[in-house]
Amino acid sequence: MSFVRDWLGISEIKEQPENTHPKRPIQGFDCTRSEVSGKRLWGLFQEKFGTARAFSKEHFVANYCPLAFLGETGRNLTPDKLPLQLRKELYRHCADHFKRILTILQPEKVIGIGRFAFQRASETTDPMGIETMEILHPSPASPAANKDWKGKATKKLILADVW
Repeated sequence: MSFVRDWLGISEIKEQPENTHPKRPIQGFDCTRSEVSGKRLWGLFQEKFGTARAFSKEHFVANYCPLAFLGETGRNLTPDKLPLQLRKELYRHCADHFKRILTILQPEKVIGIGRFAFQRASETTDPMGIETMEILHPSPASPAANKDWKGKATKKLILADVW
């Protein structure tokens, strides 16, 4: 939450969604959980650009699937764990949403953060003629990400002439 509040400067409290999971209440800025992937990603941008305004001049972060799915225990369910028909329908909606973002922003390049994001993004960007590349997802669940994720991501972005 510190990057959202302190670096991005977002402090407005929104209303609770209608349907929340009883084991995962929405706490907003009172949330004490820390998310390593987000810290790594936004920390890299903060280190490289200093301010969110400087970062945002030529960069935009969008989540291909901006939804969360939770099992009965409150555990996160990734889309690949959903039944095939639901997954196909979800991906269709996500691709439509992503295509609208791309149509509005007209990016030169799209960077998929992790294999899933790269593969899903490529299905939308390839027909549009938008160059797409992948960087390693910063998740601590990935052994490769735990060995200088920042350096690996930076190197790929420099080699791809993004930075």
